[in-house]
Order: sequence, then structure tokens, then C-alpha cells
Amino acid sequence: MTVLPDDGFALAAEFPDASHEQWQRLVAGVLHKAGRDIPSAAEDALSTALEDGLAARPLYTADSARGAVGFPGFAPFVRGGTPEGAAVAGWDVRQRHQRPDPLRTREAVLADLENGATSLWLSVGASGIPVDALGTALEGVYLDLAPVVLDAGDAFEPAARELLRIHRERGIEDARGNLGADPIGHAARTGAYEGTEGRIAAAAGLARLCHDSHPGLRALTVDALPYHEAGASAAQEVGCSLATGVALLRALSAAGLPIGAALRQLEFRYAATADQFLTIAKLRAARRAWARIAEACGEAAGGAQLQHAVTSPVMMTRRDPWVNMLRTTVASLAAGAAGADAVTVLPFDDAIGLPDDFSRRIARNTSAILLEESHIGRVVDPAGGSWYVERLTDELAHAAWEWFQEIEGAGGQLAAVRAGLVADRIGAVWAARRENLARRREPVTGVSEFPLLDQAPVERDPAPAGPSGGLPRVRRDAEYEALRARSDAHLAVAGARPRVFVAALGPASAHTARVAFAANLFQAGGIQPVHGPAAAGPSSVADPSSFAAAFLASGAAVACVCSSDAVYAEQAGPVAEALKAAGARRVYLAGRPGELRESLVRAGVDEFIALGDDAVAVLTSALDRIGVAR
Repeated sequence: MTVLPDDGFALAAEFPDASHEQWQRLVAGVLHKAGRDIPSAAEDALSTALEDGLAARPLYTADSARGAVGFPGFAPFVRGGTPEGAAVAGWDVRQRHQRPDPLRTREAVLADLENGATSLWLSVGASGIPVDALGTALEGVYLDLAPVVLDAGDAFEPAARELLRIHRERGIEDARGNLGADPIGHAARTGAYEGTEGRIAAAAGLARLCHDSHPGLRALTVDALPYHEAGASAAQEVGCSLATGVALLRALSAAGLPIGAALRQLEFRYAATADQFLTIAKLRAARRAWARIAEACGEAAGGAQLQHAVTSPVMMTRRDPWVNMLRTTVASLAAGAAGADAVTVLPFDDAIGLPDDFSRRIARNTSAILLEESHIGRVVDPAGGSWYVERLTDELAHAAWEWFQEIEGAGGQLAAVRAGLVADRIGAVWAARRENLARRREPVTGVSEFPLLDQAPVERDPAPAGPSGGLPRVRRDAEYEALRARSDAHLAVAGARPRVFVAALGPASAHTARVAFAANLFQAGGIQPVHGPAAAGPSSVADPSSFAAAFLASGAAVACVCSSDAVYAEQAGPVAEALKAAGARRVYLAGRPGELRESLVRAGVDEFIALGDDAVAVLTSALDRIGVAR
């Protein structure tokens, strides 16, 4: 931080300093005028709850920041693992490839490397390129310039031996990259725990080989994605990575590697989400916590994490996948600003299948724009000094450390996964998040908000099935995707989507907001809104018979009445009765009309829908009423 000279010029010097307590009193006064009396600190009412028991507060000051941050490239490495960060060459733009056809993979690999990618992340084995075809996929690649990172699951040893053979055959003496051994992460993904100790020993053997003969190569990946993809919070993801890293350090030490050398054999992989500040804080907190472990091992100077950030698969949607471009842009920006050494931007169609040339181009160009045009890498730790980010980093580091200690108390990462402790804790976090998604407190654009039913689906070649059987893989769009799939199947059989008749009462000023709400809600479940007759003027009164006739002509099985509470008092009852008489299997009403509720129920309203309701439950029931097969 630069200290300016005392030149007699001070901004806002004519204004008296305001204290935090003064601000709190002013906020309390505003809340009181709004009819909200807060017994405790007024700012608590304006705080936003985060996972892990954390909260984003409305105001941060210099007193908010806690914990030592140090300098870039020095312990505790909060501000980055190297003094220069990405300022010299930018972060490593790492492209992922998992197409089983080695010839097509080779074409894609060469295109990526020619157009901005700087390293390769290859899925090998059952979930990608066959091990014996690795040489074909890498034909024409300058392996001394483009590091290769393998992801081979339980086939990590033969895949690593094959890559090393290719290096020898081509005379590569200073190969860089990672052999990708991750036996604990693979066990968590598959639930196949038998033989894991032997696979850890084999991974340690590869690490010893790299240390002795291939100093530019790392052997092990501490992959936190299995936990993130199961629904873990940020602190749980970091805590699991710390416990996995410690388990591998023990194995490497037992294999005869000094601690300093063992630390240099590990690369950590984390998810980057569209919550930019949480992502920045998570990567900074992970470095700080790992530095504490290295310090405890007597190697404080060697405790810099090598971090590989991957844009979150959990946030990627199958409907309206173009929005994924925006999500991955924010996520990669956050990863770069957080000091990640390598960043993988998943193509926008990743949730659908294997990417095409266009989607891979957009993915690699995302990093190119951030580096070359936005200059994100020109500043080391650009979020450093933000009181909010520093406080969130500290709180996340403590929460992750607490979870790490609990795992260690349960016998370590492998024992905690095998016993179900990890799955249970992550499952509880995801259950709470599912509730927020279902109630649209966490909106998903293009899925739970602003869906486009008429948008043509994006078709892609299917991707190889990933390892399964252990921790689940979750997606934010999962429950809405199931509803939309039911709608698609109905469209294929009946030639039309399931429909809801929308009866808008009164003038546009009275019904527009709730019509938009209802249409948005039902379309999230694949139900096409069909609108009834428009009001003739501001003073028009609904004709129940005209709505009944329009309902019969619409082909809908259910109906939704929309307007203001004042209009409901005069017109909703007769219209609901008419819709029921016309055969509506269920009549919804948008809003919570208070004292009118009982009379409207007697008139035929079956269900009231409003903001904060469980949208998934409402839509599931609606599809059932319409007769759409599950």
C-alpha cells in the first residue's frame, strides 16, 4: 500500500469524521420509518446470509479486515503464490479435452494451442481418450512448450507411464505438467474404496519418479471438484482439499520424499463460480490455510499452492446454454483476480455434450479477452485491500480449517468419505441450497427465470460418462430440467406443450405485474401460458362467460387468475366460478389476497401462487393436474 506524503491536501478534510455507530443509528432511523424496528445492530437486517454460517454485511471498514495477508509470493501466500502473479505472462489458459476419438481430439488440441491455449487438460481412459491412443492425440504438439495435465481416474498409472514414454520417444527432457494421480478424489467419486491405499502408494511412486527424473512434472492432483460437484460449500470444498493434501503428504513422506519435495508434487484444483467475491475469497483462503499446514510441517517457504481453477460445472445449464458464456466469464475473471495459476473455462455447451469448434473458441477467448483487453493479470491481487474481500477470506479460511480439523478427527479424508461423513455434511448444505433454488431465491436465468420455451435445443455429441457411484453430481438446473423434459415429451406426443390459461382482470396497470409473474413461473416448468381476452379499458369489468369461452378454446387444462387485490375483490370470484364450470382442473390465483382468501376458495380458486413459493412443487403438481406423464 502506497503512503502519500503529507502535503496539506486531504480529501473531505472540511467534513467531520463519521463513526460506525453514527452510521448504525442513521440506518436504524431509516428502518424505523419503514416500519421495521430492529432490536440488535441495524446492519444485521441488511446483511445477506451466505453458506458456512457467513454473512455479507452492508458496510465494511478498516477494522473489518482480519488475519495476516503478507506480500505476494511470500507466506502465507494470501496475495498469490509468486511475487509477479500473472503480470508477466498471464495465467495458464488450460483447455480440457475428453473426446474419445484421438484424431478429432488432435485436431481440437492443435486448434486450441494455435489460438491462445497454453496447456492441455486431457481426460484419459474410460472417460476420454484411450490410453494407447494418447500418442495419436498429441501428435504434432510441442510437448516442451505445451504442458499436459492428465485426468485418468483409476487408470492414472498406465496413463502416466504412456505420457512419460511419449516424452522419451520425442526427446523431451524438460517436460512440464501433471500426471494427474488423484486416488482419493476418484474413490470419492466412485465409492470404490477397496484398493485405494494401494493406489495412493502407486501415486507416491510416480511422485518419487518425477522428483528424481522429471523435475518439471508433478504427479498428484488434489481435486476438489468431486466435492464441489456434490454440492459442497466453499469452506467444505477447501477443507476437503486440505485433508486430501495432508493425506497425500503423509504418503509421500512415507515413500521417502522430503516434505519440501512432497509439497512440490501437488497441484490443487478448485471450482470458480459466478459468485465472484466468494470465488476470490475461496482461492485466497485456500492458499492461506495450506500455507499454515506447510508451516506446521516445517516448510513455510514452500507452502505456495499451485492452483488450477475450473469454471463450475454445477452452475452450467442445459436450457438457454448461451447464458453460460456470461457465467463462465464472471467465474474466470474471479479466478484470475484471485491469483489462480491456471484457469479452465468450460465451453458453454459443456452440460449438453462434447463441445464444438465454436464453443471451444469462445471458452479460450474468454481468458484471452480478460488478459489482453481487460488486463486482469496486470495487477497482482487486485482484490487485495478490499475490506470485504479480506474479511471474507479470513472467515472462509477459519470455516475451512474447522471442517478440515473435523475430517482429521474422523481419521482423515479417505476415512471420512468412506464413513459417509463428507457426503452427509455436503448433502445438508445442498438440501438448503435446493430449497433456495426451488423457491427461486437463487434464480437461474433462462431456467427458473425468463425461460424461452420456443428456443431450439442445442444438439451436441454425447460426452463419455464420468465416474460415478460415490458422491452425487448435482446441478442448479436439475429439478427444472426434469420439468422441462416432461414438457418436451408431451410436446413430442401431443404436438403442443401443456398449457395454462391466464385470465388477466381489470386494466393493464392492475394485472401486468402478476401476469408477467405467472407466465414466468409456468414457463419455468415448460407450461405454455395462453392469455385470455384483454380488458377493454380502465373501467372494464370482466365478463365471466367470455373467459370461460376463451378457456375452452385455449386447449388448456388449468387456469390462473391475475390482477390486483382491489380487482380481485370485485371480479375474481365470478371468473373463478366460470373457469371451474368450463372444466378447469385447477384454478390458480397470483398473489396472497389476505382477507379475500376464504371467499375466493369458495368461488373455486384452488391454489394461491406468489413470490417465495416452492416453484418446483407448484409446477410438478400443475403438470400432474394437466396429465403430463412423469
